[in-house]
Amino acid sequence: MGKPLTIEARGDRLPPGQTLTDKFPVLSYGPTPRFNLAKWDFRMVGLVEQELHFSYEQFRALPQSRQVSDFHCVTTWSRFDNTWQGVRVLDLMKLVSLKPQTRNVVVHCEAGYTTNLPLGEFLDDDVMLAHRHDGRDLQPDHGWPLRLIVPKLYAWKSAKWVRAIEFSEFDQRGFWEVRGYHNHADPWREERYSFQEDHEE
Repeated sequence: MGKPLTIEARGDRLPPGQTLTDKFPVLSYGPTPRFNLAKWDFRMVGLVEQELHFSYEQFRALPQSRQVSDFHCVTTWSRFDNTWQGVRVLDLMKLVSLKPQTRNVVVHCEAGYTTNLPLGEFLDDDVMLAHRHDGRDLQPDHGWPLRLIVPKLYAWKSAKWVRAIEFSEFDQRGFWEVRGYHNHADPWREERYSFQEDHEE
């Protein structure tokens, strides 16, 4: 463990309403899916010039990166300095050509779970499709074999068990977004619930 953060350092990195923890709680809707190497695939679909399809081995053969970032859950806990390893979205996007009307992304996961992002935030330089956390393969409960990591937004946008990225012209609210959670999810603005959107400009 590193040197404990001072109150000032925590304040610079801890969004309002959050409590710092060194644990990594498991929060999921539904059971943890089983990973089947023979059947698993990853796709990039929608407003692309040519859809892409990867087997597990093909995806793991893509250029790998490592990054350290903080993680903020809407249930009010935050965990600093998570080390993620996987494929940076910016590297993945070198393989795909988007149609010009693309403005949004829908992330499709196991069991029909989805979440949504504006294209610009999906293309941020710290967004990653990760398979390792803090030097180990992701635990199944934390999204193995592939989890999206979007450090600047609440953690439900960092969807577990990702199977496809769909590029779209129009915004399509995901699983939690249609059930009362904020469509954007900025932790620094405490964008937790959809009713807050009515009071925003």
